[in-house]
Amino acid sequence: MEPIKIAAIQIDICHCNKHKNIEKALRFSEEAVSKGADIIILPEVFSTGFCYEDLEKASESSPYPTIEELAAFSKKNKCIMIGSIIEKHSSENRETYTNLGFCLEDGELVGTYTKTHPFGKEKRYFTSGDTIEPIHLKGRDLTIGLQICYEIRFPEIARKLCLSGADILITIAEFPNPREQQWRTLATARAIENQIFHIACNRSGSDPNSTFFGGTMIIDSLGNIMSGAKDEECVIIAEIDTSLMRKTRKSIPIFDDRRPELY
Repeated sequence: MEPIKIAAIQIDICHCNKHKNIEKALRFSEEAVSKGADIIILPEVFSTGFCYEDLEKASESSPYPTIEELAAFSKKNKCIMIGSIIEKHSSENRETYTNLGFCLEDGELVGTYTKTHPFGKEKRYFTSGDTIEPIHLKGRDLTIGLQICYEIRFPEIARKLCLSGADILITIAEFPNPREQQWRTLATARAIENQIFHIACNRSGSDPNSTFFGGTMIIDSLGNIMSGAKDEECVIIAEIDTSLMRKTRKSIPIFDDRRPELY
């Protein structure tokens, strides 16, 4: 597999302002592709933040207008784009909402993942997903394991994605202060214990309830931070070669040495 250039975009999400957030995401994505990015990663619910007070306006149903805007960019620039939005499901009796992760490849929606572990207040507003599977790209020999924010605390999720064939692990998040040290430790641990490249993309700035430290990182399969951000809006980029993952797993064969019958 050829080396892949990955860009993680760290932005201050404007609360409930979809137009401004999409414009900002596309502006930073332009910077990413100008630097040769093949994969562009955006934070959790990047287009609205957790806009609980106006979920009807913040949420979208298929064909997802926000995803369509990104799809046009993805098609034009022949790149992969990953993030999440608030999704709405309508029935005769009520409307429900989910945190929908998505993956676009060259303009096509090739996979989605619904957050399976909402955190705290999210549980009052969002329905949990019930499937954890990696996303297989169609035009590239690459499989992506996507998890969302709080799920970085559940090693079982990353392990299942890796056992199911993920070549890279991606966590998109709104991980707030004062938990920066926890974020850094968890993100590095998920990379080391699964011997996989891990892109941990967090937001910066603030919303009505929290402030955010940023701390977006691209981590290799040995746990080394290849590129990292502080608390500013920025694009970080690193070129990854998944052959390092295979070499790491051959050198220290934790997947071969597992004894799942005991745990």
